[in-house]
Amino acid sequence: MSLENYKVTSAITLKDVKTKEVEEDAKKALKKIRKKLSDMQNAMYAEGKYGMLICLQGMDTSGKDSLIREVFKDVNASGVEVHSFKVPTELELKHDFMWRHYIALPPKGKMGIFNRTHYENVLVTRVHPNYIFGENIPAVKSLADLDDAFYHDRMERINQFENHLETNGTIVVKFFLNLSKDEQKRRLLRRLNLPAKNWKFSDADLKERKLWDKYMFCYEDLLNRTSKENAPWFVIPADDKPTARLIFAKILIQELEKYNFAAPTLSPKLLAQLDSFKAQLNKE
Repeated sequence: MSLENYKVTSAITLKDVKTKEVEEDAKKALKKIRKKLSDMQNAMYAEGKYGMLICLQGMDTSGKDSLIREVFKDVNASGVEVHSFKVPTELELKHDFMWRHYIALPPKGKMGIFNRTHYENVLVTRVHPNYIFGENIPAVKSLADLDDAFYHDRMERINQFENHLETNGTIVVKFFLNLSKDEQKRRLLRRLNLPAKNWKFSDADLKERKLWDKYMFCYEDLLNRTSKENAPWFVIPADDKPTARLIFAKILIQELEKYNFAAPTLSPKLLAQLDSFKAQLNKE
């Protein structure tokens, strides 16, 4: 598989992008590279110059939670921070739309995963513009103010935000899990048919499903406007979960390899004293 094929480098039309790939032995292949991902995160932590922000977006049931669980299970738990952004709280609504995301950014040395991201602010709010009124923006007085220009301005501010992060040592990589409507139907029915999965189902899932075409329009627009060289989008076919996880993991490793992380070396003075330090400890 050529990983560059998943990267958004020019205008795309989502209906023309495949939602399913099947890689033989994808589960086995993922096990082999999880250790490498762990080693790279350890090296990134030891070097202490970079952090990594991993953004995950996708329709309900696209597999974001299970992807995080399966791909990062060998990474040191203290090296990964996961944030799932729900409906903004009263406090969050009193700040600008990026505030709650900024304060959740990973520190240098760690990987931060946003499970749903700052892009919800140009996605869900575009599908449901009434949500914007909760932000009490002085210039927004009616739905007429929430036109394409409003959301495109927000996207440009997101581009500026991500450029600022990259300049200051945060590697930004963004993934859209591209699920087909038929596969979502199958997964929703599975939640209904399996008692152990019932808790995952919400009637809101069916309401949002009816807005599928509008969501796809909004996703396509944001992918085309916000995929930049320093903060690229990758569109991952998500109908087959094992393959989607493998593609995701391979892209992460490819992006991390660009930085050649290395643990800092000891000073010549300390290196010269190592044998002395060992001797002191062995005498105890």
